[in-house]
Amino acid sequence: MEDEVVGAAKAAKAAKTETDGLRITLLTHSYWPEQSPPQRRWTAMVKEFSRSGWNVDVVAPVAHYPFGRRALPRRMAGTPFGVQQGQFTEKIFRVPYLRHWNSRTARLLDQSYSAALSIPVGLLLRKPDVVIVTAPALPSLAAGYVLAKLRRVPLVVEMRDAWPDLARDARLVQGSVKSVVERAVDFVQHRADLVVTVTDGFASTLRARGLRNVACVSNGLHLDSIPVLDPPELERPVFEAVYLGNHGESQRLDVAIRASALVGESMHLHLVGHGTQRAALEKLARSLNAPVTFHAPLSGEAIMKRYASADTCLVSLRDDWKSFDTTVPSKTYEVLAVGRHVTAVVRGEAARIIADAQAGDIVACNPEALAALWRELAADRGRLVRNGDSRQWVKRHAEYEQLAGRYMELITGLLGEESVTKR
Repeated sequence: MEDEVVGAAKAAKAAKTETDGLRITLLTHSYWPEQSPPQRRWTAMVKEFSRSGWNVDVVAPVAHYPFGRRALPRRMAGTPFGVQQGQFTEKIFRVPYLRHWNSRTARLLDQSYSAALSIPVGLLLRKPDVVIVTAPALPSLAAGYVLAKLRRVPLVVEMRDAWPDLARDARLVQGSVKSVVERAVDFVQHRADLVVTVTDGFASTLRARGLRNVACVSNGLHLDSIPVLDPPELERPVFEAVYLGNHGESQRLDVAIRASALVGESMHLHLVGHGTQRAALEKLARSLNAPVTFHAPLSGEAIMKRYASADTCLVSLRDDWKSFDTTVPSKTYEVLAVGRHVTAVVRGEAARIIADAQAGDIVACNPEALAALWRELAADRGRLVRNGDSRQWVKRHAEYEQLAGRYMELITGLLGEESVTKR
């Protein structure tokens, strides 16, 4: 391991010969070539940052998402303390991880281990102008805070979920007294130079708690990478719904499975992805003899084919966690862009976006209501044909070129225009 650390130090030293420009150290628990929410967001951001001549050093574990072990070839996944060239101008500095199974405790230990090692690796890199840490994973917040303090540079904390609120909703913490997790997250948030959220609602929540420098840069996509799909057939014997994304506690996909069982053989539900609840959901579908097919995670052209085969796309969040009032599933923007009808089992900010984009129907999180909607849509397939408003909404509000520009304005504003232009 000593030789590997020395090798990483040499690579970091060599990086100092690069042309000067504003430099960012990004700490993240998942990055390219993995397929994950932070990967999609930050690959898009780095693409736009690179176009402006900014330099990004990414510190991330060896690729092992989502299975807790390396599934990609070593040359793609990276090696502990190794360095990779990213897709654009960024360099990726890999830290070790703990092989694990998909449980909360195991993931926390893995994330804590990688976060701790991110600090010395970050100290080996050329001094950045700013440290950005994206969470969850929550241990990364502590690593980002320590690294920014040691490098004596501003810290940007990006909260992609409504933590610490989500911890209490998920019953990771209970009682009236603040937990260690809540206090730790609160500590870092209040000491960050800038906190970036992905929803306006959570930004407002944090401001109400006394945070002064809070801004929202939502999730989004590059619209030119998403094709416009032809509308679904007006006559079709089987109604098809598709869900793509995480199969966890937050999504309550058991509701969709029970709804499909109520509708019966006249429909088919496709669930694409992975998550902690996947095995339990498969067992439930078998016990109900529900018309459900489970698929492995898809990417690229395979995702578009699955969208094209669907009559409606499901976006789902449970309705009994208050933090989800200010949460928007990251896949929402992709679903809006392809122009398919959206079955939205959401509330709060996510429901407002679906309504503003005129993208589909919002329905309560219970099997009977969802089954009733799907029966109505199957009987009146004209409701599935959309007018393109949802794609136009994405163009106006969630195009990554604009979002990255907003992020860059926030960073330059934080650093001060003079300090940036002098570089």
